[in-house]
Amino acid sequence: MMLRTHLAINLLAILLFFNQVSHKFSFVLVVLVATIIPDIDSGFSNIGKFYGSRVIQFFSKHRGVFHSFTFCISVSLVFAFFVPIIALPFFLGYSLHLFEDSLTIQGIRPFWPYKKSLSGDLRTGSLTETSIFVSFALIDFIVFLILIKSVF
Repeated sequence: MMLRTHLAINLLAILLFFNQVSHKFSFVLVVLVATIIPDIDSGFSNIGKFYGSRVIQFFSKHRGVFHSFTFCISVSLVFAFFVPIIALPFFLGYSLHLFEDSLTIQGIRPFWPYKKSLSGDLRTGSLTETSIFVSFALIDFIVFLILIKSVF
């Protein structure tokens, strides 16, 4: 799935949780960063083009360990013990990214290192994905307006 689609879907999650969290700025920031991190193992992704990402890509293939709930849960647990304020937003952003990628033809290996994969029929960059992006962008806008209206 393309970054814009990940961000549009995960923005809806941010908006739905926004009134329930106490540290709003860190919540939004961590969810957005966690949304991007799984693609660090791809040289074609926005985050994968950074120099530091090349080291990770040398040791990991795309949709390997970084596209697994094994990694997501492990990092979330470390955060829960040492920096609890970011554990939930990290888990939310990261796990939604994984769920979204599990809907694509390439799929994911949810419990790496096990070889069993989970995949769907969605082609990355297809008209269907563009429709999903536009739909979520519109929903995000409507929910944002509702949230703004409730403040005033």
